[in-house]
Amino acid sequence: MATPPMDVRVARDDDGIIRVAAGSAGPDFTRAVLDVAGAVLTWPVLGNPGPPTAEIHDVEQAQQWLWAVHGERVAAAVHACATGDPVGPGVPADPTALAADAARLGFGHWAARWWPASHLDGIPALQPDVLGLELAALTHQCQQLFDGRGGAFGDLADFGDQPDDCAAELIEDHRAALDPLIQWWRAAPGSSTDTTRRLESVLRLIDDAADGAGLDGPELRRLRSLLDRPGPAAAAPSDPGTLFARYGGYALAAGERLVAGGRLIARGSGTNDWRRYPPGLVDASETAVSWTARALGARRQFEVDVVAHSAAPATGVPLAAEVRVNDGPRKRVALARRDDIWTGRADLDLPPGETRPRVELGVLLPGFDPGPGPETGAERDAIRALVRRRLAAAAQPVVYDAPPLDSCSAPFLAEIAAATTDEDY
Repeated sequence: MATPPMDVRVARDDDGIIRVAAGSAGPDFTRAVLDVAGAVLTWPVLGNPGPPTAEIHDVEQAQQWLWAVHGERVAAAVHACATGDPVGPGVPADPTALAADAARLGFGHWAARWWPASHLDGIPALQPDVLGLELAALTHQCQQLFDGRGGAFGDLADFGDQPDDCAAELIEDHRAALDPLIQWWRAAPGSSTDTTRRLESVLRLIDDAADGAGLDGPELRRLRSLLDRPGPAAAAPSDPGTLFARYGGYALAAGERLVAGGRLIARGSGTNDWRRYPPGLVDASETAVSWTARALGARRQFEVDVVAHSAAPATGVPLAAEVRVNDGPRKRVALARRDDIWTGRADLDLPPGETRPRVELGVLLPGFDPGPGPETGAERDAIRALVRRRLAAAAQPVVYDAPPLDSCSAPFLAEIAAATTDEDY
């Protein structure tokens, strides 16, 4: 049954940007974003994605994909808006196959940036090399969105205003997962499941993208040989996640305190705002950030514990906590990685006899941090619920003669590997 058109608004702002608006925007981590030729596309991650919102800064470039993503009526309305002709209040956007593939690519980039991996919440991390190779395949499949100056068809280091046109760079960066991905495909049970078909589709797209970009290497040559002449099936792993490299040496030890002794004055939790640091540094749980205030003689000391992401580097990251006590000035506390925790401490000015200080605490990376924003705990909870639903679906094999999953609902290979791993989360 065909999806009916959805009305969008087409208007030009004072800066000359033409906006095709399909819905309201939420916090950064609830939006999937894709840089394409002449525009930026945005989808909501929560709820039905629908047609993307487009902010178009180059109408001529955007026309190469606009009609194939939003439909001919929106493309005509954008052209009219650019030339100063009036545009009605609602323009029907027609769903297309490219729109579905673009939404999936956008969601994949969202997952690479915002996936809320957490040992505390039991949400496994996605293996970055597996996700990177599927993003390479999707980027190649969506080449109509890009102008061909980067990625698989240009200089790997020059993406201009389209940093997401990077199929060749993604293949180069994540080729470590190519042999395990081939093994997973060869061990898959025939062609009866969605996972088997998806594996073969991803591998064929990678082969085509690598060939177009002139990439070579033993993994790519093995892939091409097996795609041309499949050999005997490999032994099937009981846990696909065991095929891929995992971060090691991570034993959860949250709750240990930085210093012993002293009198406990107060303790509490802080805010874990995902927007304030890059991925791969901090466990995404709401309970990952905690603090303790102690009396050490006449001194008052503030201790910060932040549970680290399993991939967090041990050194060289200037992660910090921002502390505000009793509506006073905000103060930065440097954090250092110790086992599975980022820790830090600082002297604290408290009035004599203070036993219940009002503490605001957040974790950030200076230079990356956009600053504290409105509380978004409900949206973070909604994101966790979303990824748990996706992981539960990814753990179930889908028979291909069953009703097909839509492009965005179908799990990524990295989600399947994470959902079926034997690793304890």
